[in-house]
Amino acid sequence: MADKELLRQLQECFNECKPAFIAMGDEVRLTIINVLATKALTGHAPGASSEDARLVSSDPAVPGIPDSSDSPAVSDDLAAAIKKGMSVKEITNMTKLSRPAISHHLKILKKAGLVDSVQAGTSNIYYITFSATTDLLHQLTSILYKLKGKNE
Repeated sequence: MADKELLRQLQECFNECKPAFIAMGDEVRLTIINVLATKALTGHAPGASSEDARLVSSDPAVPGIPDSSDSPAVSDDLAAAIKKGMSVKEITNMTKLSRPAISHHLKILKKAGLVDSVQAGTSNIYYITFSATTDLLHQLTSILYKLKGKNE
């Protein structure tokens, strides 16, 4: 029989992970995560050509990367978030969902700690941020491995 303290920790950790599990349990939200992950890794959205990326970055409704040398108020962190993130308009173009649907799913992802946003001009730029959620999932996995070891 597993240690009661470990089972209590498992229950507590599982409850803390519920928002992430719920957020990741939807195919649309997984698609949004995939689009944002691709953008963060490659610098452009999936399926977008370099020409598409150039056009989006020149669209005044989709802010580009601010030059921190021109504006001391723009931090390097903000510029990096904008570079690896996407606006609702960009995500809508990649997923073919409506803007309200994308906004709804982004709100759930943000509440779960899987996505964060920064304001750039009149747009919000959304990007993946797994830090706190990754720590929780790691803790859950660690407890599960401990329980597995005690039951073998």
